[in-house]
Amino acid sequence: MGELIEFVRQDGQTCPAYAAAPADQPDAPGLVVIQEWWGLNEQIKKTGDRFAAAGFRVLVPDLYRGKLAKDANEANHLMSDLDWAGAVQDIAGALAHLKAGGKKAGVLGFCMGGALTLISAANVPATDAAVCFYGIPPAEAADPKTIGIPLMCHFATHDDWCNAEAVDGLEAALKAGGAPFELFRYPDTKHAFFNEARPEVFVKAAADLAFERSVGFLKAAL
Repeated sequence: MGELIEFVRQDGQTCPAYAAAPADQPDAPGLVVIQEWWGLNEQIKKTGDRFAAAGFRVLVPDLYRGKLAKDANEANHLMSDLDWAGAVQDIAGALAHLKAGGKKAGVLGFCMGGALTLISAANVPATDAAVCFYGIPPAEAADPKTIGIPLMCHFATHDDWCNAEAVDGLEAALKAGGAPFELFRYPDTKHAFFNEARPEVFVKAAADLAFERSVGFLKAAL
């Protein structure tokens, strides 16, 4: 469905990306989909296709510039080496690209991309709505209390990274800031439960429910 393109960031640098759009909706709202720590792999492209089929013009920026992780150790290395400020510039540029026609655009991301989604919601004014899947940024990267846009969050109940205490802290900060948000916890799920390419953690019922909730939320917000 999609194709590889390049867009120009606001600082003049280019960023490669995967783009997908519904063929019959040229004026559909925009959605920046942000990768997990694996890179711009086939799974995240298919996720972009899925949201495009649901009615969004999708852009998945290639934050690793062509690099793909083969295992968790390599993925951790790539994520650790990521220029996070540059990644936020990529996301801001993707939003600007999608909003060039005057339509609204949101950000949705998974794992590392979920953390970047919250950073974007807090720090990138062009973000009109955001959906975070099991990602929480460091406190110094984003203050959830400053988020003022519509936000939806999806978390697993058994997650070593975004554990219950961390999710409770995020929820408390969002409530303190008065953000219009919804936060869902999915019983009997682990980190990356949405990723169908990881059968050891994928939970179809939870993933389908999270997708349905996300599409409904984004269509209302955008």
